[in-house]
Amino acid sequence: MRLSPHFSLAEFTASQTADRLGLDNDLPAELLANARATCEMLERIRSYLTGKVGALHGTPIFITSGYRSPAVNRAVGSGPTSDHLKALAVDWHCPMVGRPTEVCKLLEPVVDQLGIGQLINEFPSTSGGWIHVSTRTPAKAVNRVITITKAGTFPGIREA
Repeated sequence: MRLSPHFSLAEFTASQTADRLGLDNDLPAELLANARATCEMLERIRSYLTGKVGALHGTPIFITSGYRSPAVNRAVGSGPTSDHLKALAVDWHCPMVGRPTEVCKLLEPVVDQLGIGQLINEFPSTSGGWIHVSTRTPAKAVNRVITITKAGTFPGIREA
């Protein structure tokens, strides 16, 4: 099942942790609208990034974590308020554009335009990290665009 032109339900619910531990990570029917809205946000991001890099055939976005069942969410060490539990968030990377920090810097000025509720540069490094976006806007404006590192959480997008 397609959630949007470029993202499938299977891709949005895929989880190596669920597979490894034998956990169910099927999307509950009542969260299907949330998953679609999240993937529609990813479509806007993909289109924007494609325009920034001038790609002729689109810019692939690779989802690393979309929906997480409560058991999967606990297994990956995330908290009970995670937007992943409600299919409102997705972690991803876009190597064609650059490292996650570089991509986040492109997205930071256009979060409103793209309908990004929250943008997080998670654990940036020269060899890793990922981008987290959510359709839900946090209650505190300072948490809308942040960087999370081993040293803590910081406002804005920054290097490791």
